[in-house]
Amino acid sequence: MIDLGAARKNADKVRKALSSRNPKLGAAFDELLKLDESHRAVLKEVEDMRAKRNAASQEIGKAMAAKDIAKADKLKAAVSELKNQMTAKEAALAESEKTIKAAALGLPNIPHDSVPVGKDETENPVVRTAGQPRKFDFKPLDHQTVGEKLGLLDMKTGVKLAGSRFALWQGPGARLIRALGNFLLDRHEKSGYLEVHPPYLALPEVLEGTSQLPKFEADMYKTVNVEGDKVSTLYLISTSEIVLTNMVREEILAAEKLPMKLTALTACFRQEAGTYGKDVRGVIRNHQFDKVELVWITKPEDSLAALEQLVKDAAGTLEALELPHRVIHLCTGDMSYASQKTYDIEVWMPSENKYREISSCSDCSDFQARRMQSRFRRDPKAPAELVHTLNGSGVAVGRLAAAILENNQQADGSVLIPRALVPYFGAERIAVP
Repeated sequence: MIDLGAARKNADKVRKALSSRNPKLGAAFDELLKLDESHRAVLKEVEDMRAKRNAASQEIGKAMAAKDIAKADKLKAAVSELKNQMTAKEAALAESEKTIKAAALGLPNIPHDSVPVGKDETENPVVRTAGQPRKFDFKPLDHQTVGEKLGLLDMKTGVKLAGSRFALWQGPGARLIRALGNFLLDRHEKSGYLEVHPPYLALPEVLEGTSQLPKFEADMYKTVNVEGDKVSTLYLISTSEIVLTNMVREEILAAEKLPMKLTALTACFRQEAGTYGKDVRGVIRNHQFDKVELVWITKPEDSLAALEQLVKDAAGTLEALELPHRVIHLCTGDMSYASQKTYDIEVWMPSENKYREISSCSDCSDFQARRMQSRFRRDPKAPAELVHTLNGSGVAVGRLAAAILENNQQADGSVLIPRALVPYFGAERIAVP
């Protein structure tokens, strides 16, 4: 959630920045400012009434002490009328607070000044490219075909068990998924990340903290639990960013605990609302997938540098596995909702002859922290300040397996295992059955 007080003081800059994401956001911001102005006007009325009530209460005490009953009764009647007026105003104030919060929750983060302005993904500049795409002496197959021919991937059974966009890995395919998860976790743990095994279900307020709610509820799977008269809702996580970041929810951290670096391998669940007919083959866009997530909690002045390191940590996994990839800087029109600055990492997919996203790394500034009320103190007597939060895929395991199958497929149908992964997988090749 944006800092409304700061945004009010820099309205022109904020309006321009939000409009660079989407022209409609400028108007939404202006509407929020109008709501805020009306709210503050009513708040001033209530505060004035409270001051008059307090002053009148003191005068009543003086009148009673002086045994001036008539004056005391007159003042009591005035206070009673004032209380009635205050009740109505305070009710209006509570409603306007809800309206303002809903409007503020609907606005994305303000892009950092270093973010390139652009309308959509076609205007994302490439930051760097690593590795050369392999030149095949045969037509490379897509990962689903490779996986099915080798008996690694069974999409039909996945659909039979759970419906469309669910995959079933088996045999060496299941071992490949397990090996990749362990490889990624070990690598990140050596880089100073604390491994976490979190719940896969989260409370609604937890999802609101990292901004999945209310904006992206259509993408979430949720459960409704009934225990007697008590009904509660839990959501299946779409990314472990949700639970990792909320570990510092409603806490005030000591400065020496920052930065916090967390990682987790979890299943993730997404309805992929609005993507009907897109990426229907294979495991690129499934409703359930495994992903290793990286989360940083930092001081405000450290978050931009932390983002650069986060990208290196995520991209380093692709370098270690010798997969061609590139890093792109998302423009304002293509950034994630909670981010002030985002880099995507894309891996080369030979069957499509193009790069595909495998990681997205974002600096969310204090946008999530304000929702979660996650703060820190520079010293015990210093005022509490909001932390900055960052997150990135480190990386998506299914897409990584798909990239290995495509980039390392051989003319005889077998697939070579990257050298760095061999100790985890236990073989140098997945042979044709």
